[in-house]
Amino acid sequence: MAIQLSEANIVGTVVAFILGLFIVPLVIAYSEKKGLMDQPNARKIHSHPIPRLGGVAIWICTILSFLSLIVMNLISYPHRSLLSGLLLGSSLIFLLGLIDDIYGLEAKFKFVIQITIASIVFCLGVKITTIFIPFIGLVDLHPVLSFLGTIAWIVGISNAVNFIDGVDGLAGSVITVSSVTLGLIAVALVPADVVSSLIAFILAGSMLGFLTYNFHPAKIFMGDSGALFAGFLLSVLSIMYQMKSLDIRMYMPLLILAVPICDILFSSFRRILKGTSPFVADAEHIHHKLLKFGLSQNKAVLVLVVFSIIMGSIATYIAASDTTKYFLYAVIISVVMIILNRYAKFGEGK
Repeated sequence: MAIQLSEANIVGTVVAFILGLFIVPLVIAYSEKKGLMDQPNARKIHSHPIPRLGGVAIWICTILSFLSLIVMNLISYPHRSLLSGLLLGSSLIFLLGLIDDIYGLEAKFKFVIQITIASIVFCLGVKITTIFIPFIGLVDLHPVLSFLGTIAWIVGISNAVNFIDGVDGLAGSVITVSSVTLGLIAVALVPADVVSSLIAFILAGSMLGFLTYNFHPAKIFMGDSGALFAGFLLSVLSIMYQMKSLDIRMYMPLLILAVPICDILFSSFRRILKGTSPFVADAEHIHHKLLKFGLSQNKAVLVLVVFSIIMGSIATYIAASDTTKYFLYAVIISVVMIILNRYAKFGEGK
């Protein structure tokens, strides 16, 4: 089965990427002027203050790119509660992360607000209603189980993506790979989920623009605002894909998001076994382990990104084998775009 990327997919990705190249330096300058910097400490690996409001640029690029496609008449806003829930929920979670980046919030308070936002999205129709059990088939979930499962997935993935944001370029790279994978398998659905695919590709474009300034040595961090925003989008997009999958393929998000899922499970179990709260941050994540093994930041990122690419390749092959080549094409193009732009030092010092 051949898939076709629409003009909106391509234009949305490019627009988001270009916007990122211009907006991220502005956010860097603003953060430095206002003193909104991430200070080094015993848990963090950077040695000097670095701007932490990269999420602002990521959110602006994603929303503006989507709106620009509507203005250019490449898409029409489908008045669906699912899309409204995705845009509203992701913006609210971004706002929560932004407040935390600026003022600092208690972990338990953030957790409660995340559950509230996820509940709003659930009420707007984004929900896990069925699961596929091998040798049994599709099983409808009780409304209570549907609610609990949906909330756990959205909140869990949002925080999982936030957890891996501890090494320059890691979270952004994994998010890009995951977004491209979700975008391709959404297009491969019959019928294609055009809206989910579009949002996924726009997020990938925004993240590519951000990554230009986030690879080691990073000039800016995405902060909680960027990590929670991207994680929330990925969690909701994966549910929207799962809602249209009626067989084993509904589990593809587990492969696509393998890196953050493995990290949050590893971190949570380790903290519980130590008798500490799962919400207490530490320096024992998978990327920290790789650094302790002697890998540089770039090599640690490479190991985890290659693993993410392998999982993404498997997911696209299972979902629709013809999408695998498009996935690999997208990965290659993304790498080339970042390398060319990084060496050109576009916007540096402006």
